Amino acid sequence: MSTRIQGVWDLTIATPIGRVRPVVELRSEEGELVGTARSAGEVLPLRDIVLDGDRLTWKQSVTRPVRLDLTFTVTVDGDTLTGTSTAGRLPSSKVTGRRRRDDEAEPA
Repeated sequence: MSTRIQGVWDLTIATPIGRVRPVVELRSEEGELVGTARSAGEVLPLRDIVLDGDRLTWKQSVTRPVRLDLTFTVTVDGDTLTGTSTAGRLPSSKVTGRRRRDDEAEPA
């Protein structure tokens, strides 16, 4: 398992209703990539996480502000990522992110 994707990532998702800024944590457990997303007071498990080269995909469900099943497809380049999030037939949303350094505090 590659450790190059592990860490805490501050994401920005440009949705039709405004920007959402979840925090995603990725780690390896027993050789499997696992993760959670924190946003709008929710802590959500990531599902079906796949790292293929520099392409990372995962799924998650949210309940706020509305119930949606999301699919993320991003490209990782060092400590940054870019890509999209889709929710059913809704238009895709642009996703950007940056991995936190160990000395960075949680954003206010």
